[in-house]
Amino acid sequence: MSKKILVVEDDKPIRELVVFHAAKEGYAVQAVADGRQAVDLLDREQFDLVILDLMLPELDGIEVCKHIRNRFGYSVYVLMLTAKGEEVDRIIGLEMGADDYVVKPFSPRELMVRVKAAFRRSLPQQAVATLTAGGVTLDRERHEVTYNKKHLELTPKQFALLAHMMNNKGKVCSREELLEAVWGFDFYGDTRTVDVHISQLRHQLQQAAGEGKIPIETLRGVGYRFRGDN
Repeated sequence: MSKKILVVEDDKPIRELVVFHAAKEGYAVQAVADGRQAVDLLDREQFDLVILDLMLPELDGIEVCKHIRNRFGYSVYVLMLTAKGEEVDRIIGLEMGADDYVVKPFSPRELMVRVKAAFRRSLPQQAVATLTAGGVTLDRERHEVTYNKKHLELTPKQFALLAHMMNNKGKVCSREELLEAVWGFDFYGDTRTVDVHISQLRHQLQQAAGEGKIPIETLRGVGYRFRGDN
């Protein structure tokens, strides 16, 4: 069965361009022009991925993204479209639950690469189903993480980032490496998206740790390292 994609874009030429290329790739595609229509359609039909413009009439992309997360959790992948120069809004979008973003103007090829990567987001089968280090236990089969005996509610991206760093504990992982390992493609934009997701992951770990140190450390200008000896 084809993956279902909803395109939410008020600019008609862009909307039609995205629909054309998504359909060409074999996806089942529907499109709407504003946030209110998107919410109404999402409440009636099930989609695997939403390509969501940030600036929309009626309801903006942030509100639509929040609706998706509140109603469907992280079972629906949200790929946000933002205009060049909207970095603050883009970061807010990631913090509100968007999985990834593409900056306009973008090439249809880049967008389809992102979509394909999204549908490959599940972790590959590993010999070790459960990772334990630094007080963290990560269960791939159950998609569960505990730290300091507390359950963490992680997004798929946060889960994948943590798994990759735990697999490489003690090693410094660059932002570029994390992008390729977790997003599964050569990234076209900046690496801020990694920083935002790592920040959210660190926040959850810190809440579970209380006053204690957490096992993920930041090396400025280099990347991140999981310290399994904490």
